[in-house]
Amino acid sequence: MALEITDATFEEAVLNSDKPVLVDFWAAWCGPCRMVGPVIEEISGEYEGKAVVGKVDVDANQEFAAKYGVRNIPTVLMFKNGEVVGRQVGVAPKKVYTDAIDGLLN
Repeated sequence: MALEITDATFEEAVLNSDKPVLVDFWAAWCGPCRMVGPVIEEISGEYEGKAVVGKVDVDANQEFAAKYGVRNIPTVLMFKNGEVVGRQVGVAPKKVYTDAIDGLLN
């Protein structure tokens, strides 16, 4: 299961992580987000222990979405050492996300 990240847990789960972090900014009403969701869940299982894979519901948690300029959803941000190192806006094939994580693991 992808980690549910909130404004309250973002700093600890994402910014202070010693592993690469993929964060999916989404909303329940967003059709494209529902297409990306199962892919993110799949990746979460595949990278368990190697990377953190999480989701932020932008309707309930707006602080970090605003901080990182998330204007369209889904937006997937990649973090390493607390810094944004990648951004994918809109729906993308699974390989785009896994390639991004693999690049941070090497």
